[in-house]
This record gives sequence, C-alpha cells and structure tokens, in this order.
Amino acid sequence: MKFGGENTTTIIGDKTIIRENVTINRGTKALGKTKIGSNCLLMASVHVAHDCILGDNVILSNLSTLGGHVQIGNWAVLGGGVLVHQFTKIGEHAFIGGGFRVVQDVPPFILAAESPLKFQGINSIGLKRRGISIDDRKLIKKIYKTFFLSGLNRKTALKVIEKEFPKNSIKELIVGFINSSERGIL
Repeated sequence: MKFGGENTTTIIGDKTIIRENVTINRGTKALGKTKIGSNCLLMASVHVAHDCILGDNVILSNLSTLGGHVQIGNWAVLGGGVLVHQFTKIGEHAFIGGGFRVVQDVPPFILAAESPLKFQGINSIGLKRRGISIDDRKLIKKIYKTFFLSGLNRKTALKVIEKEFPKNSIKELIVGFINSSERGIL
C-alpha cells in the first residue's frame, strides 16, 4: 500500500497489521519515504515518525515510539513502551526489552535492556525460532563476547574479531553494522 503526495510517500508492506491508535508519518523531502515492510505488527498506540524504514517481520509492541529516520532490520522486536531516538539503527533479529530508551545503535542478533540500554546477551530464543543453527548462534555469542565483554576498545575488538573468527555472512553482517554506525553502539 502506498500513500503520499508528489515528493513524499508512506509504503506499507503486505500482511502488515496496524492496530488501534497507531500513527505513521509520511516521509519528508529529506528522504522522501517512510517504509514499513511486510508481515509487521504495530500494536496499539505505536508511533512511527517520518522517514523511518522498517524491515519485514518487525514487531513494535504497545506504545513503542520511533523518532525520525530510524531504521529497524528484519525480525527485530521492540517491547512495550520502547522509545527510539531519531537516526538510530536497530539490527535484524535484535530484541529490546520493554520500557527502555534506545539512543545508540543496537547491533543485529542481540538482546538489550536496562537503563542506560546495555547488551544482555544474544536473542537466542528469537534466533532459534527463526531456524538459526546452534553453530551460528555459538558464533554470534563468541563475537559479541569479544566485542562487549573482553574489555577491549571498539577498534581493537573489531580487529580481533576480523582475525580470529572465520569469514562468513554472520560475521560480515555484525562487523559491517558496527563499522557503519554513526550514533555509536550501545
């Protein structure tokens, strides 16, 4: 479904469910579109600001609020009442606990909670439900253990990850996300 004027639009994918009191702002001239993927669920009183891009199968629980230009990857889940600062990116398969603020980028595959928002581990239940193999889940866990828990600074941790872990699509996705972050990583 597509809405909007001459230079701005809102695109909503197939089989997306939009519940009561949801607000979705159309894109501005800055980006030109707000896009919500297919098979998403926007629960009651969610707000999606202008120029947001949501992937497929995203769940925004009740009262979740997205500032402008937020990007959310496929299969990400936001708990109830999550507030996301403008220009923030949330990686695919990430899960953010209810009632927390997101002011920095959240990498793919992780579980985040607390105030300020912190890495709590990987989203193992969501990954298992999506059919991600046990070996891939172990790899994700080891990569994030190196990045978040080793005591190394970001640059050094990324060098260690590049050197010590096999080249594959999961590692490339994680490293690429971190390297492209403009707001910093939680």
